[in-house]
Amino acid sequence: MSRLAVPKTYKLFIGGAFPRSESGRTYPVTSPAGGFLANAAFASRKDARDAVSAAAGAVDAWSSLTAYHRGQVLYRVAELLEGRREQFVAEILTQTGACAEVAGAEVNEAIDRWVWYAGWCDKYAQVTGGLNPVAGPWFDISAPEPTGVVAVIAPQDTALLGLVSTLAPALVAGNAVVVVASQRHPLTAISLAEVLATSDLPAGVVNVLTGDPAEIAPWLASHPDVRALDLVGAADLDWVDLQIAAADTLTRVLPPETADPAAPSLHRITAFTEIKTVWHPKSLV
Repeated sequence: MSRLAVPKTYKLFIGGAFPRSESGRTYPVTSPAGGFLANAAFASRKDARDAVSAAAGAVDAWSSLTAYHRGQVLYRVAELLEGRREQFVAEILTQTGACAEVAGAEVNEAIDRWVWYAGWCDKYAQVTGGLNPVAGPWFDISAPEPTGVVAVIAPQDTALLGLVSTLAPALVAGNAVVVVASQRHPLTAISLAEVLATSDLPAGVVNVLTGDPAEIAPWLASHPDVRALDLVGAADLDWVDLQIAAADTLTRVLPPETADPAAPSLHRITAFTEIKTVWHPKSLV
């Protein structure tokens, strides 16, 4: 006997839950040939505010973990990605029209890149911090700390690799992230959110919005609780206005031309850290 298929509903990912957009809006996701694939949630200004609130409430829980612990959590995410590899390959195939070999290579590279960034969790501080030479009987130590809430406009031309390449480095240092997924290829972003929801990542550390970046980005850029803005996927937007909006709240900005995630980079980790310098007297005994 034939049975009805159960189509997947692709919602937002906010605070560890999967709500529909508060506006009730959705938009159709289609294949390159125009075939209908699914309806995705169309995030609103209110959804963006909710996502930032969830991220702000999760920063302490994530950043207070030891660097080793954060690394183990991110390694677990890579394990789950590996276990669902075929699902991600299938979603890339249907969304982008790529051949199986190309889709498989993108998933493999995304998993490998996640592992690469996970390995930096307990190492980047030793590379980017250090003991500073000073004149006087003191130790002067600089150490990196998380910035806080990072808003990311993900690359719009890839389904998974670009998303991973911008999301993972922001997590390494203990930041919480609100990411606007590719509008054309949002399905893999929500599937990745399902992986994160079933990992050990605290709720709210990652929040995924789908919809039109041009509508969502201005509210993230001007939000006072957003401490850094990654515009890697905003080249087609009026990103100069986004920089101006971010400047009003002293938000750090990585503009599109300087935020290329094409290769894994320590710079993408340090871009979302602050340097704290501590002075301590040397013993005179």
